[in-house]
Amino acid sequence: MDAHYLEFLSMLVRWLHIIAGVAWIGSSFYFIWLDNSLDAPAPGSDAAKKGVGGELWAVHGGGFYNPQKYLVAPAALPEKLHWFKWEAYTTWLSGTALLVLVYWLKAGTMMIDGNIMALTPLQAVGIGAASMIGSWIVYDLLCKSPLGKRDGVLGVVVFAFIGVLAWALSHAFGGRAMFIHVGTAIGTIMAANVAMVIIPGQRRMVAAMRAGQSPNPVDGQRAKQRSVHNNYFTLPVLFIMISNHYSSTYSHPQNWAVLMLMAAAGVVIRHFFNRKHKGVHAWQYPALGAVLLGMVAWWTAPRIVPLPPVEGEVTFNRVRAIVGQRCIMCHSPQPTYPGYTQPQAGVLLHTPADLVQNAPRLYQQVIVTRIMPLGNVTNITEQERAVLAAWVKAGAKMEP
Repeated sequence: MDAHYLEFLSMLVRWLHIIAGVAWIGSSFYFIWLDNSLDAPAPGSDAAKKGVGGELWAVHGGGFYNPQKYLVAPAALPEKLHWFKWEAYTTWLSGTALLVLVYWLKAGTMMIDGNIMALTPLQAVGIGAASMIGSWIVYDLLCKSPLGKRDGVLGVVVFAFIGVLAWALSHAFGGRAMFIHVGTAIGTIMAANVAMVIIPGQRRMVAAMRAGQSPNPVDGQRAKQRSVHNNYFTLPVLFIMISNHYSSTYSHPQNWAVLMLMAAAGVVIRHFFNRKHKGVHAWQYPALGAVLLGMVAWWTAPRIVPLPPVEGEVTFNRVRAIVGQRCIMCHSPQPTYPGYTQPQAGVLLHTPADLVQNAPRLYQQVIVTRIMPLGNVTNITEQERAVLAAWVKAGAKMEP
């Protein structure tokens, strides 16, 4: 019963994470679009006289809007000032809670792969936590270094750093855990940008104005830089959030490189939209994104590892015995594997009909990607994989 409530809690936290993420990413997209779409006010106009650097008119939901951005700040602050921070904080808090519920509390199966590195659950969790904290420290130091004044070079270096992180984690965790921990590292950087740089800078600007002083424009410049970084991080993070449904990516022998190609595609596609909103139609960027995605599609295409010759006759009963020993504990209506209360991915293999119906998925996950059993926790042998492959190739027939 406790496992059921834990599973239900993880569902609620996942729901919250998606809701908060939509709000955060939506506001990020909107404000970058807004920044890129502003037009300078006419010289001598009322807007120009009061220090407005850009404005636009928009219509939405039956109403007209006139957002304005000041070069530094207005002459006087309004009594009511909206802040955008809890979308970021809630996304990070719910995402970290989900990481704990789904991965850290089940580190033995969800993170550790004995073929990659022999870790204890505590060691695996420690590496995961260190990757989140350490990523922010390295990234923040890079931004504060002389590289911080050269946006293009800084972007390349940060991307390379994330690539090194992905490579390092691929030598510690299974593919799915590696992907999600790269995602949580980026998410930590994004949330820390808001909590440690953007909001404190904005608070200093507001405090200066209320004290009758001019705000330091450096605070605004730093906040803008980190906000733009967060904008470019969004598409790679969104891919990582859905990647656990596509095992051909995280189960690839060079999964870290696959992840970085997908991230690069997300970055250049995002750059296209940012340029487009400025009125620059740079079609080379989506073209490059399409090439990168095509490379991933080709590179992750199924390449089945050679299996040994099948010894003995391949019968349905023999197949059921293998599945019963290696798979049923996670793929039955009431899983017996510790911590699971629902069949993983909704796949049932406990009856002959279910086994036949899910034979293609069994072949894909056990033979092609070899991602199942997770971390080979049930010790399936190559001979047993060969028997399952032969059965599926022969038509996956239900015979006694």
